[in-house]
Amino acid sequence: MKGEASTIARLLDDATTRIAAALRLEKREARIEVRALAVHAWQVDTAWLIAHDTDPLTDPLVGALQPLLSRRLEGEPVAYILGEKEFYGRIFKVTPDVLIPRPETELLVEAALKSLATNHRARILDIGTGSGCIALTLALERTDCCVTAVDLSAQALAIAKENARCLHASVRLLQGNLFDSLGDDRFDLIISNPPYIPATDPHLRQGDIRFEPKAALTAGPEGLDTLRPLIQSAPDHLLSGGWLMLEHGWDQADSCRSLLVESGFMNIQNLRDLAGHERATLGRWGGE
Repeated sequence: MKGEASTIARLLDDATTRIAAALRLEKREARIEVRALAVHAWQVDTAWLIAHDTDPLTDPLVGALQPLLSRRLEGEPVAYILGEKEFYGRIFKVTPDVLIPRPETELLVEAALKSLATNHRARILDIGTGSGCIALTLALERTDCCVTAVDLSAQALAIAKENARCLHASVRLLQGNLFDSLGDDRFDLIISNPPYIPATDPHLRQGDIRFEPKAALTAGPEGLDTLRPLIQSAPDHLLSGGWLMLEHGWDQADSCRSLLVESGFMNIQNLRDLAGHERATLGRWGGE
């Protein structure tokens, strides 16, 4: 590589072209990824890359970056290569034991913060917390609230615990399936980004998702095997007037709405992502 690309700028340009072609990315997206990998490999910032773009390459620079580029060319997500991902303005540690936080999940956080605007010391439950990005964000944005986060995976909970330590967030972390570890606890808000992809969906064999934990992605032939029991059991753990907020697939809004209606929820709303897809559904519990 050093002989083909004699300067830092040329190296990054060549890497951008290769990654864009191999992964079918837009050139702009590939360039962002390459710069992120270089910043990580060389322990510099983006300003350094700009200031030193005409510097000649050295063997240490090439040797540090090449393994990361090779991993990305094999399709491994940048978040797993770097070991971190930004979510709601904060950096979260991620590994292949947890899903990579995505911008559409910030829809849930925004909806949750809006619903909690006048509810002081609210009790919040995050089901399937993974990296903890939802639970920890809510705990940090609303330090007056009491946040509980649950996950079936001990490995995921270890990541969430580490993120809580690094971000100085106070969250109760429990291991369990859905509500099994919660006894009779009730909450003002239950929020979840559960598994919702149909097990036969061809997208599971494409892109970054190939590297993510299948147990956190798939939920039966229709993708509803977690959403259905979650919605049905949520009323037993919601205070009157409490909200259930769920992320789901782009084509599952009608199914989620129907399940919420069947379980007695009111004020049901669908939220659209930036692409216009209905990616989250909310319902309010009015029972005793």
